Amino acid sequence: MASYKPKNILITGAAGFIASHVANRLVRNYPEYKIVVLDKLDYCSNTKNLLPSKLSPNFKFVKGDIESADLVNYLLITESIDTIMHFAAQTHVDNSFGNSFEFTKNNIYGTHVLLEACKVTGQIRRFIHVSTDEVYGETDEDAVVGNHEASQLLPTNPYSATKAGAEMLVMAYGRSYGLPVITTRGNNVYGPNQFPEKLIPKFILLAMRGKTLPIHGDGSNVRSYLYCEDVAEAFEVILHKGEVGRVYNIGTKKERRVIDVARDICKLFSMDPETSIEFVENRPFNDQRYFLDDQRLKNLGWSERTVWEDGLKKTIEWYTQNPDWWGDVTGALLPHPRMLMMPGSTHFDSEDGKETSYVSGPNQTRMVVPTPKGGSSPQKQSLKFLIYGRTGWIGGLLGQLCEKQGIAFEYGKGRLEDRSSLNADIQNIKPTHVFNAAGVTGRPNVDWCESHKTETIRANVAGTLTLADVCRDHGLLMINFATGCIFEYDAAHPQGSGIGFKEEDKPNFIGSFYSKTKAMVEELLKEYDNICTLRVRMPISSDLNNPRNFITKISRYNKVVNIPNSMTVLDELLPISIEMAKRNLRGIWNFTNPGVVSHNEILEMYKTYIDPKFKWENFTLEEQAKVIVAPRSNNEMDASKLKKEFPELLSIKESLIKYAFEPNRRT
Repeated sequence: MASYKPKNILITGAAGFIASHVANRLVRNYPEYKIVVLDKLDYCSNTKNLLPSKLSPNFKFVKGDIESADLVNYLLITESIDTIMHFAAQTHVDNSFGNSFEFTKNNIYGTHVLLEACKVTGQIRRFIHVSTDEVYGETDEDAVVGNHEASQLLPTNPYSATKAGAEMLVMAYGRSYGLPVITTRGNNVYGPNQFPEKLIPKFILLAMRGKTLPIHGDGSNVRSYLYCEDVAEAFEVILHKGEVGRVYNIGTKKERRVIDVARDICKLFSMDPETSIEFVENRPFNDQRYFLDDQRLKNLGWSERTVWEDGLKKTIEWYTQNPDWWGDVTGALLPHPRMLMMPGSTHFDSEDGKETSYVSGPNQTRMVVPTPKGGSSPQKQSLKFLIYGRTGWIGGLLGQLCEKQGIAFEYGKGRLEDRSSLNADIQNIKPTHVFNAAGVTGRPNVDWCESHKTETIRANVAGTLTLADVCRDHGLLMINFATGCIFEYDAAHPQGSGIGFKEEDKPNFIGSFYSKTKAMVEELLKEYDNICTLRVRMPISSDLNNPRNFITKISRYNKVVNIPNSMTVLDELLPISIEMAKRNLRGIWNFTNPGVVSHNEILEMYKTYIDPKFKWENFTLEEQAKVIVAPRSNNEMDASKLKKEFPELLSIKESLIKYAFEPNRRT
């Protein structure tokens, strides 16, 4: 791989935490590079962060705002900038809930100004855009595979939404104007120089003052922490070896709950965690977990060097030696600081300008179900579901249905392959039924599983079997969402014959590793008498904006195959899965609407109901095979068993019209 050699680098936001470590590293290691840093000196910036570089001949500091197009254009031209490393941003989630417009202005508009200047000057050879892991949204608590660079972006707060928006602009300028862009998405970073609105420096400074450490919610939220020098090295590697057009995750597999971070700091300060930790009201929304797949960056030669214990000790030592680095930070140490985000400002507000007290907040994974008016059903009161797969599509929809139906439920916190954590979930929640909607389908599709086989086995086989076994030990029925993509048309079930695969038929599709694992675990689950296996196929819902919706997928493809298949309309069938739990049904069920529908038939409906001008092209399976890694399953499944149990079940075409197309009709 050819190594890129910059000459003149502009680093935005370089008086801030991460960027200052990157700037100092590049100034120190590459005296032949000219490093120009631009910072407006906001509340979380400090020129002291750049003291190691101040006297270096290859360093230049400019105070200014990236939102000034004139200044940015002037710098690019007069300093002959060929490389930009764009760190400047508002980054504190708490602030974004109260001052979201400032985040839009800084993070989106500021990025747009930089990109436009790059387009106009035409001299930039690398534009490295620094984003965040939070653009992916929260990771399922039991996920064993982290978000891949091609994973869907699902931001959950104003801060991460603006960072995702900025990423879209960067991608657009790369594609439209050929700007040589690279994007990074990183886990949490800690170390010296960090402004104490962030968790670790806040806890350290509070511990130094003998104060209690405030934790949002119940402290179960999981984060991955990287030491700042390791992250600076990652940017050094990406600068020189990163491939234009790529996204790179900067992450670690070593995760910690917030409560454990607090306990570790208490231990190093010889404080009693039982009396030194207080639980305060949670954020409006607090992602439970972020987890990244960083293999792409590791392939460039980077790896994490600093273990947590060493990094935390170094950080505590630095703050102990530099207690006044940031001046008066009393306001930042509040459980819920609200910053006045003005250039050069170091002001803070409490909610009402007075001394504020805080009380313990609720567990955010617990749903409080109101008692229905006019009395409640004894059956509904006795039901309580434990659901795995909180951040997955089906798992999320199940929670919404339970809330709508007044059924008590909680999402599991344990990982499927961790038996002790599953036992803890069941002992704490005391469910009547368990729903498993977790597992690996691939990121962004099943092709991913072909190169991540052990991870796929761990989640789809080992994890599912562990949960089934734990449920059996506790006498619980487990509703397991499986797949029908374990069959393909054959001589006994030819395409167009109307002869579908039955529940007792042996899987015959081995084209993808994903399907192999699902067929394997289904066979093993037959030995358990407490399992209800639901074979889902090509799921569809009324949400036509959801990229996992089969209708949405094929309406965005340039070309599609045209093969009739059995499919699952979730709006109709997920409520049935809840009813199946109530009836304590067991065994294997083809969980599809009766009949088949082809790609072209769906797109004809799309054209009729949604977009009369919509056009598409077909291609053959042979042509499709050239653009995918693993073959795809095509089959018809016999849904007569499900239809007999639920006679009101609609055929696939009727269900599509009723639940997907009629509610979204635009014509």
